[in-house]
Amino acid sequence: MAGFTPRLLEPSEQNELLAHGWGVTNAAPRTTPGSGDLRRADFAGSATRLAELTAELRPRAIGFVGKEAYRGTFAERPVLGPQERRLGGTALFVLPSTSPANAAVPWEERLHWFRSFRESLAALRHAVRALLLDERRRILLDLRPSVSTPGETIWATPGGGIEPGESHEQALRRELLEEVGLRAFAFGPEVWWREHRFPLATGHGGQREHFHVVDVESIEPAGTPDLDVIERRWWNAAELAASQERFAPSRLPELLAALLREGPPREPLDVGV
Repeated sequence: MAGFTPRLLEPSEQNELLAHGWGVTNAAPRTTPGSGDLRRADFAGSATRLAELTAELRPRAIGFVGKEAYRGTFAERPVLGPQERRLGGTALFVLPSTSPANAAVPWEERLHWFRSFRESLAALRHAVRALLLDERRRILLDLRPSVSTPGETIWATPGGGIEPGESHEQALRRELLEEVGLRAFAFGPEVWWREHRFPLATGHGGQREHFHVVDVESIEPAGTPDLDVIERRWWNAAELAASQERFAPSRLPELLAALLREGPPREPLDVGV
């Protein structure tokens, strides 16, 4: 079904989950016929207990089956899917209740959310990208098909995946030579990073991208861009701000304006999707 185990397990076989890298625990210790029978007092101390368990076992993610389990634990109203809150390095994900009484969420939609949770745990591919800035403080961008929204396009910075054993600098020098024909440049600081979750043909569950500043003179790219590059051009900050095009990161116009105004941050900024 959702792919957590090779076959469906009976309730009596729940201990076999451990062999597949999964564990099960209760948000509230008292067993009730349904989540509606639980009271606030039943969740007393549950957030602390879960934080202690997370610190000990260090899971990559925790899935809450039913919104009430999350709401009772953290006293926050959740949405289905990934949550903004984290427990240390552990991501939190809310799944629809599997109770037959949960008529609000059809079976197909429940299956979708469980599959989404499993897919979100796939390892991330690491990539490096260049904020290529010329002497006029313009940035070089490529127009590509959107990987997350079929049929749409998006303007993104040059770069690509980091191969095993490569540093950020080695990977970026290789990518810029291949794609832009740029051989000599000063490798600048990492100023941004972002995680983008989407299934990759490599089996990864998404990509973590590291953005480095690369100052260059105005050049005409001479490399061999990827086959999916539709167009390549220089943009200034005013053009970005006025454009209705899609960019990656989505906040690129304001992020670049802040970078040009304030300089590199002390630590790389999480710039979101």
